[in-house]
This record gives sequence, C-alpha cells and structure tokens, in this order.
Amino acid sequence: MMSAIHVDIVSAEGHIHSGEATMIFAPAKMGELGIAPRHAPLLTSLKPGTLRVQQADGTELAFFVGGGILEVQPHLVTVLADTALRAKDADENAALKAKQTAEEKLGKAAGPLDLAKAQNELVEAAARLEFVQKINKITR
Repeated sequence: MMSAIHVDIVSAEGHIHSGEATMIFAPAKMGELGIAPRHAPLLTSLKPGTLRVQQADGTELAFFVGGGILEVQPHLVTVLADTALRAKDADENAALKAKQTAEEKLGKAAGPLDLAKAQNELVEAAARLEFVQKINKITR
C-alpha cells in the first residue's frame, strides 16, 4: 500500500479541500516545496501561486493560494491560505479584471504604504491569472 499524508486547505472564505495525498507541491516564499508522507515538521510562509495535491491514483488537484501559512506534521499538512481557489472555480475574466484593477491602483498609489499594498495586490492578481490560464490550457 502506498503511503499517504492527509492535507487540509482552508481560507477565510471557508474549507477548500480535505483528503489524502501521496505528494503535495506548494509555492513557499523561497521556492516550490515538495512534501511527501512522513516529512519532517515544518512551518513556512506561502507566496501566491499554485498548490498541487497528487492523489494515490496519480491524478493531481490544483488550487490557487494567495499566500498564507503551511504547516507540515508527519501525517498531516495544513494550509491556511489568505485566499484560495479550486481549479474548477477558476474564472479567467475575473482574474484578468482583478489584475487590471491592481495595475490601476499601482498607478494611483499616493505613498509608500499604498504602493506596497498595490504591489502585493498586483503580484497576487498576476499569479491568479497565470494559474487560471494554465488550468484553461490543460482542460482544453
């Protein structure tokens, strides 16, 4: 029997996913992180990007996370995402509009705090758009 690790993905919007995985790939701040069953305990920050959950049958589930925290225990991975989106809920038009809105905010930023906030929104919106376009390319 193949070893598995339980993964829970939650965000402020609610519970996104719970299930068993043979491997998890997460967009950590310092680069992509691969987590297998019995991984050493770890706590790390996530950056906006794609979180992939590989299931026992070889299929992968894809999720967009807009940053957050990832906690690894030997038999449990918990993702506390700032925002999260299932691949099946991805909307390219909404992602494109969010990116355009973030670009407009960046152009109108009045001070260093506004600038930093607008830059963070643009990074997240661009990562979400890239995620949606990649998912759409795969499903076509």
